[in-house]
Amino acid sequence: MKSGGGGKSGRMRKRLKATTLALVMLATNPATGQPQQQGFNPIEAAKNGWSMEQGRSAAWHLAQHKRLGTAIAALQPQRNGVVDAYVVSVGLDSDPVFGREASEAAKVLGRRYGAIGRTIFLTAGADDQSNGTPQGSPPNLATALAAVAGKMNLKEDVLILFATAHGDPNNGLAYRDGDKGVGMIAPMRLANLLDDLGFERRMILLSACYSGTFLPLLTNENSVIMTAAASNRTSFGCAPGNDWTFFGDALINNGLRKSQPFSKATEEAAGLIGKWEASQNLLPSRPQTFVGDKAGAWLGALEDRMPKTETAKVGKPAIESF
Repeated sequence: MKSGGGGKSGRMRKRLKATTLALVMLATNPATGQPQQQGFNPIEAAKNGWSMEQGRSAAWHLAQHKRLGTAIAALQPQRNGVVDAYVVSVGLDSDPVFGREASEAAKVLGRRYGAIGRTIFLTAGADDQSNGTPQGSPPNLATALAAVAGKMNLKEDVLILFATAHGDPNNGLAYRDGDKGVGMIAPMRLANLLDDLGFERRMILLSACYSGTFLPLLTNENSVIMTAAASNRTSFGCAPGNDWTFFGDALINNGLRKSQPFSKATEEAAGLIGKWEASQNLLPSRPQTFVGDKAGAWLGALEDRMPKTETAKVGKPAIESF
């Protein structure tokens, strides 16, 4: 995802260098400092989902365990005979824009789809206090998804997953918490997580550069998916000081706040993004949308119950960062 100015930011280059350094460390024998006999392949590693924490205190790890346990314990059970939605919203980078976006997405999606009390919010940048938002890391995301699967009726209920982060065309979603945490979630890893946990009915919203690369592996007849960009395009608006990325602002802060069908909300979001990009002469990100043939049954049930009033937009519009 590209920053507010539209050019490739120095911050992003530094993060990619940090990720590369982490990969080199993983490929090196810690005893000798020499390359491992079998070279580390970052693309293959991302397919399995990898992350690394370094310099973390024992208190930090315990605090994250407590935070995530509290969030899971607060999940309300599903109701037999009712199509319940469970929302997981995660900011995978410690730049504040991602935490702000994931936080508001949890609120908007929870209200729209009746998932208040059935929502987990994760974001990178957590401190070592026992209370607060759990860390937005690949392991915590996997644990949260497993907990939600255990609460749901997987044949009746719906998972709604919103993830916001920087993206990579080969490795998928990037996890980064300053110089402490690094990792990747590739399309295959996310697809395997969702499939292995039995999430047939699912809405996946991905706010990241190149996020269209996830589309081929996540689609099924019961899936609804929207990505911020095509597999070969960047998206925009991820400067740390922003309140929103272009995608989050257009879809969450505009389209999904309104009492309108998902199809209308995604059309509105794509139109806004295209307008903002054209106004700044940016290469179009080309958001991608997919709706499975059988998804209308559960989506209609959820949207028949959504609130009839629109909530007020929050934060500074993403386009103002330009």
